[in-house]
Amino acid sequence: MEAATPLSPRIKVLIADDQELFIYALEAILSAEERIEVAGRALDGKQAVQLARDLSPDVVLMDISMPVMDGFEATRLIRADRSNACVLMLSGSSSKDDVDGARRAGAAAYVTKDRVGDELVGAIVELASR
Repeated sequence: MEAATPLSPRIKVLIADDQELFIYALEAILSAEERIEVAGRALDGKQAVQLARDLSPDVVLMDISMPVMDGFEATRLIRADRSNACVLMLSGSSSKDDVDGARRAGAAAYVTKDRVGDELVGAIVELASR
């Protein structure tokens, strides 16, 4: 009898967004993907930093505009704590200033919220494989 081949570990994702309905929508999209597991949810940047520290997710989905601490500062702090952390910035904005700000904060990728359905899973898998 052959030994079973171990399954690939699932990609642990932390979702940080102040809009709970958007978090639920992301979870619905990601639940259809067997390779991805939602490890946690944060409703503000400060909570995202703490959960990233506690959960060590493979990828953090980070909104820019959140209460307590915005996504740029949260990304900087997460990357300062774990230089190999992969943050994928999610935003309703496609402005050059926001894209550049995400890059300066240390985000590995940027996806606008209107493209989430088309690009999110592929971007997560790509970031996790780096």
